Amino acid sequence: MEELIKMTALEAVEALRKGDVTPRELVEASMRRIEEVESKINALPIRCYEHALAEVEKIPERAKIAKDAPGWLGGLPIAVKDLASVAGVRTTMGGSPIYKDYVPKESSYSVQNLERNGALPIAKAASPEFGFNATTHSTLWGDTVNPWDTSKTTGGSSGGSGAAVAAGEVWGATGSDLGSSIRQPASFNGVVGLRPSPGMVPRGPRVELPFNLLPVEGPMARNVKDTALLFDAMRGAHYGDPLSFDSPVPSFLEEAKKPRSPRRVAFSLDLGITHVHSSVAALASDAVKKLSAAGINVDDDHPDLSLAKPVFHAIRGTGHIAKMAPYFETHFDKLTPEIIWSVQNARKQTPDEIADAERGRGQIVHRMTEFFDKYDLLICPATITPTFDFHTHSLKELEGYVFDTYIDWIALTFSLSLTACPILSVPCGIGADGMPLGLQIVAKPRHEADLFAFAARFEEIWGLGPITPVTPR
Repeated sequence: MEELIKMTALEAVEALRKGDVTPRELVEASMRRIEEVESKINALPIRCYEHALAEVEKIPERAKIAKDAPGWLGGLPIAVKDLASVAGVRTTMGGSPIYKDYVPKESSYSVQNLERNGALPIAKAASPEFGFNATTHSTLWGDTVNPWDTSKTTGGSSGGSGAAVAAGEVWGATGSDLGSSIRQPASFNGVVGLRPSPGMVPRGPRVELPFNLLPVEGPMARNVKDTALLFDAMRGAHYGDPLSFDSPVPSFLEEAKKPRSPRRVAFSLDLGITHVHSSVAALASDAVKKLSAAGINVDDDHPDLSLAKPVFHAIRGTGHIAKMAPYFETHFDKLTPEIIWSVQNARKQTPDEIADAERGRGQIVHRMTEFFDKYDLLICPATITPTFDFHTHSLKELEGYVFDTYIDWIALTFSLSLTACPILSVPCGIGADGMPLGLQIVAKPRHEADLFAFAARFEEIWGLGPITPVTPR
């Protein structure tokens, strides 16, 4: 079992392709690993072993693509974040009492793509309720903790996915990201996470806001190539998502297999909008120095994102009214304080303030476009803080810097969500506290091919090697 768990997703799929291992053997290895470590981290509160074992028998008839086609997974066990659905498997929308007994009849579109390509969902990964926090705690499931140090947070809202991948419970997992929810837990757990361009991965069915560009779904895995493999398996158009499209790139994994250096890179510690902890600043700066030493041209620069905080809060808030306000009439007593605050605060906005926010988003996109006329990539930390105690569900201050709202400590990520750019969070080093740190690598919209190739090169330069899986400690 241990040798199978140590395999990367790419190695496991290659072994499946050659017949050196069977899907059932991988499922059983994953089950044993989950039973071994799950009580220590609480990453996968909903397990669906019987579902996965039943689906093993259907792999040959269910997989609609050839073994040599991009995205073929051939029976690889994965975890699915508990904001997405797996047909016939309990889905609680991140541990909400409102959905404690809900069992969907249909998988989410992204999960359908994964299943069609041979993925085997084996568990649902923990999330805060409806994804409304940047740490992972819910009424139904309690706290999810970090396998690198179980006294620490795993981040959020894709915290269960990040912890499960880092602990070797699965070879990959799905996440979703509106403000930080793939990138920040990827950083805290020492794994790779992709926030793709809107439309690359289909959302649905029955998404309340089908034209909302902030929330996206994406993969999380142990390294850049594994993440590209999962991305190939979950991307693609679905007629039920009006924003989704088919990318002309044949295989993002093949792009990741051809690492190359960018022409010119910009680096910023804080994007000019927030405070970054001194230890994060030191580790991130050291990682960027390695890029310069490898001959990559790196400038200290960033686009003008001074409007990002008010613009994000206004646009996010309007979406929260549309999505969550109906629950105020039916289940108010079952909503978290964060959800209640977000909706009530958003309702204070005037129509002119909402219009100003949309104009502001247009300015941000225009400034980002001008910025990328000069640079191939933007790099900055994926989190402003070292990993902290799991009992803390939101940061109010950092080294004396006081945040205005409960989510402003993730401004370094949510500001970039407004740009529609694809972003990879990639581990760049291990801090003095023994915990990993990731950097955000940002590329032009719909340039995931460049992003994977450049990130694979950076991964080589940083030279951390296989830092996961880790046994919870």
